[in-house]
Amino acid sequence: MSQCCLSGFRWSGTPSGKEETLEAVSTYTAGSNKDAAIIIIHDIFGWTFPNARLLADHFAEEANATVYLPDFFEGENVSEDMLLDPEKSKTFDLMAFIGRHGKSTFPTISGCVRALKQKHGFKKAGAIGYCWGGWAVFQLGGLGGEDNVVDCISTAHPSIFTREEIAAVKVPVQILAPEHDTQLTPELKEYCNKTIPSLNLDYDYQYFPGMSHGFAVRADLNDEAQKKGLERAKNAAVYWFLSRLH
Repeated sequence: MSQCCLSGFRWSGTPSGKEETLEAVSTYTAGSNKDAAIIIIHDIFGWTFPNARLLADHFAEEANATVYLPDFFEGENVSEDMLLDPEKSKTFDLMAFIGRHGKSTFPTISGCVRALKQKHGFKKAGAIGYCWGGWAVFQLGGLGGEDNVVDCISTAHPSIFTREEIAAVKVPVQILAPEHDTQLTPELKEYCNKTIPSLNLDYDYQYFPGMSHGFAVRADLNDEAQKKGLERAKNAAVYWFLSRLH
């Protein structure tokens, strides 16, 4: 991950969901569909980030699903002040934070996702990961055939994911790829576009010219191009889940 993961904008608006727990993990939830569930794997700003909660509200209404946004950072949130004061991000030790909250969190993530079908009775479940959450949805996709953990995955500007995780995926994949991204590099984009279709999976790769890492969850809504990019990414994810969870 890099400093671009700490840049972006906070949106106005009041989330309309509620806070509860999922497998003893603090979780924001929205929606009431009893058959279809979506889990959001958050970016570096965590489960309390208003933008992520507002997206959860949109997915609940527009994709007709119950949406879960758990806290996978165990209560430690990156301050939203970084978005208001870029100077603060320069002194933040991002790699130390990732060292505390890295891929060792996957058992917690997979436990929450497994519970959706096994304990809560959902017939279908999807997962979407933003930035930090990108690697996690690929790992969840790798469990696709094991207990039918997830039926599809989506990711926007994923970080710290590997070629091995890409090649191991077993469920339909959607990638929302900005033009400018130090994490989803041109080489990784090419690898995804060669490898995933060879796995005989449904694959939706959407390219966003002019967009940069973080746009799908931290776009500047006062910038018309970024706003349109965000809306297109949100709508693409909504359609992806509508067509695969219902």
